[in-house]
Amino acid sequence: MSAPTTSEAPVPALAGFTVGVTAARRAEELGTMLERRGACVQHGPSIRIVPLADDADLEERTRDLIARPPDITVATTGIGFRGWIEAADGWGVGEALLDALSKSQVLARGPKARGQIRASGLTEVWSPTSESSAEVLDYLLEEGVDGRRIAVQLHGEPLPDVVEALELAGAEVVQVPVYRWVPPENLTPMDRLTDTVLAGGIDILTFTSAPAAASLLARAAERGLRDQLVTAMRMKVLVVCVGPVTAAPLEAVDVPTLQPPRSRLGAMVRALESEAPSLARRLPIAGHTLELRGHAVLVDGELKSLPPTGMALLRVLARRPGRVVSRAELLKALPGGGDDEHAVETAMARLRSALGGSKLIQTVVKRGYRLALDPNAGPSPLGGHCVSGDDR
Repeated sequence: MSAPTTSEAPVPALAGFTVGVTAARRAEELGTMLERRGACVQHGPSIRIVPLADDADLEERTRDLIARPPDITVATTGIGFRGWIEAADGWGVGEALLDALSKSQVLARGPKARGQIRASGLTEVWSPTSESSAEVLDYLLEEGVDGRRIAVQLHGEPLPDVVEALELAGAEVVQVPVYRWVPPENLTPMDRLTDTVLAGGIDILTFTSAPAAASLLARAAERGLRDQLVTAMRMKVLVVCVGPVTAAPLEAVDVPTLQPPRSRLGAMVRALESEAPSLARRLPIAGHTLELRGHAVLVDGELKSLPPTGMALLRVLARRPGRVVSRAELLKALPGGGDDEHAVETAMARLRSALGGSKLIQTVVKRGYRLALDPNAGPSPLGGHCVSGDDR
């Protein structure tokens, strides 16, 4: 009686894909979630958070609100609201600030802000389901704000549209900038991430805040690369945002984005897992299924990690599956270039060995090489980000 066979564990959804992470806060958490799903992660933070605990303007506004408590308080982020209370504690007026805010109607933009409001002993009167500032604004305008004093805790950047609409409706708005987003002190990781996107080495680019997206575009503009970066994000890279607020700077330049149904880090990663199959290119080759991912390939569901040289050759062959590609054309695809076609033969031998089967790639004497596309496969399937253009 033969021993029972055990099936191999399925290949993780993101195995073979390289994911760029632009986040500063919670970047390690996001990177760990992605790596657990098989992704190769490149971190290039495009912003950093600067707390304003020592900021004289913040202290002045805090003391002003204590002296003249607001009618309405809007908390936009949990970290920001907590930071405000902690800063006030440092100035010796923490209890006085909480007492002033308790006299107001407190609104929370989302669950994290709501959690910090309750942790500080206050109670919110309302919170939107969308977690958007626009819905908070609609609620306030519907309730009526004429003659009312409103404290708005900002979330790293100004909210000019919200503030202007409230002031036009007759409100006195006190903006509370508890922290702000600024470019990172070390620009090299962000620049390296941009360069890798332009070189075709990033399959998925993630954003968890609007300032991160705006900062990446601004830095690319400084380097004269903005148009190229926008084109790459439109055509070659899957751009994933944690929510619509984050996506706004990208969609303003017509970059399509994937967003989860709920603006949460975990939900964003799960949405990416669901979308990952559409990034791959699947081809029926010599009785096998070949699936190309960013920097790896699956043969009948088994992950094969290829060196950059082998992956470059395979991408060129996969653009025209079943058709002959000359050695001269393949030579151009080899990293480092050169003019010795023997290098193609050497690289092709290594590629066949890495794929585990010499029959997947056929040699056409005096002409070149081709993928052995099954004759009954029909038109070669299109799609996927892994074979998308002549410069990848």
